[in-house]
Amino acid sequence: MKAKRRLVVGITGATGAIYAVRLLEALQSVDDVESHLVVSPSGVLNIKYELDLVRQDVHCLADEVYSFRDVGAALSSGGFDTAGMVVVPCSMRTLAAVAHGLSDNLITRAADVTLKERRRLVMMVRETPLNLAHLRNMTAVTEMGGIIFPPLPAFYHHPKSIEEMVDHTVARVLELLGIEVPGPHWEGTAHRQP
Repeated sequence: MKAKRRLVVGITGATGAIYAVRLLEALQSVDDVESHLVVSPSGVLNIKYELDLVRQDVHCLADEVYSFRDVGAALSSGGFDTAGMVVVPCSMRTLAAVAHGLSDNLITRAADVTLKERRRLVMMVRETPLNLAHLRNMTAVTEMGGIIFPPLPAFYHHPKSIEEMVDHTVARVLELLGIEVPGPHWEGTAHRQP
């Protein structure tokens, strides 16, 4: 039996908890992927505030759950093979910590390991407008091999709801990690009816 691919999911305190929940739900339908979840204390607060869910509601969506403070967990080692990591949503504090190599919690440590092992790191950063520190930190992470992916909605597929916009973004992010889930794809203008 082929081993499942492991995907690390970090949830931080930026707005956009719905992206994290929908991503974890989407992963449940992918048989060959195992989700490994870490949620920051601010992430827990945002989940409650934005979605009226509690920690356990989100934990039950993941295959494995780790403590935010456990910097000695399996995820903190390059020997723990993963398909990559997504930080969804990603606070500017977490972005700054990763950009400067500050591995002071399990999310930032796992992101650091992902980069050092040359695996895919996707950071769904949330903040506007952006100041120069934000932009420089995004540049630093990009130069290290990370992917900065602000969860900006697309409209070419004519979404009818917030859920459709969120699901499209989640599908695009997972695609970057080599994980296919159903969703609309751009097929060029030749496929559009005038």
